[in-house]
Amino acid sequence: MSEFCTDLAARGYSPATIRARRQALATLAAWLADRGVTRPVEVTRPMLVRYQRHLFHYRKTNGQPLSFRSQNARLLPVRAFFKWAVRNDHLASNPAADLELPKVEHRLPKPALTTGEAEQVLAIPDTTTTSGQRDRAILETFYGTGIRRAELAHLNLRDLDTERRTLTVRQGKGRKDRMIPIGPRALSWIDRYLTSSRPRLAGADDDGTLFLTVDGTGFSLDRLTQLARDHVTASGVGKQGACHLFLHTLATLMLEGGADIRYIQAMLGHAELSTTQIYTQVSIRALQAVHTATFPAATTHPPRRAPALVNLTSHDDHDAPKVSASQLLAALGQELDEENRPHPGSTPPT
Repeated sequence: MSEFCTDLAARGYSPATIRARRQALATLAAWLADRGVTRPVEVTRPMLVRYQRHLFHYRKTNGQPLSFRSQNARLLPVRAFFKWAVRNDHLASNPAADLELPKVEHRLPKPALTTGEAEQVLAIPDTTTTSGQRDRAILETFYGTGIRRAELAHLNLRDLDTERRTLTVRQGKGRKDRMIPIGPRALSWIDRYLTSSRPRLAGADDDGTLFLTVDGTGFSLDRLTQLARDHVTASGVGKQGACHLFLHTLATLMLEGGADIRYIQAMLGHAELSTTQIYTQVSIRALQAVHTATFPAATTHPPRRAPALVNLTSHDDHDAPKVSASQLLAALGQELDEENRPHPGSTPPT
């Protein structure tokens, strides 16, 4: 398993993907060890079928079963591991070759915030304090750009271009860099944070991380989740969510404002939605125009529909695959499930 994970790293898989696969394989290994099986060569197809049934019947601490999506997440690394083991001459045959995975349910994500609800959440931080100014800047950045918590945690001062009103996300979704627009409202709160609050938080060994904790260090992903969730809960909007809720809200509001879905894809860094491949090459200026025209917090004026702006002019437009709004929102829900997948240290099913 260690060699398998090392090979994944050498082929450019993200640490999060490797961590998830290692945990899934460790869960299988523990289940097999309880049955006296300790070597891959001893594993048979009937064993894996019984393991699949075990996952189906398993109940979490709250009494709920694993969703088919969660079952899939635990079985896909198993298939990948045994395929790799055969290819690298560790096994003569693949016991997982004919393992049929359960069909994954297609669900829409939980409701996004309305414009009014988003404003309620954003108004929660006490901006007369250092941490409150920082929290407001963080929430405005989440809301105004739709970036993910890992992308925000890795932002550096050099990634912010206030003159061009752009934000560079480095090694974000799909381990790709992308440049996205950020509106004057979010920029004004970031500027206030940079002027008044960040100097009080930064230590002597400041590495340029944009958003800092009270310890002068960058945020962990769990800390960002807790920060966002606390403000959403305190707002009383009656909806659950944290960092990803703002991404979902931006996508929903831009859709309602009339934005072409391919622009939203470029904004969020998606190259693939479900089984539909949509490759986008959108200039930052065109993307800025659509963001300003369709997203409420991108400007100090009310948004307006701009049909002339939401039509792409690329020569590839007529041949580009299309994706529906429901597919986009469903993909965001799937991404949230993946983001909330347990980290090492949590108790896996055994």
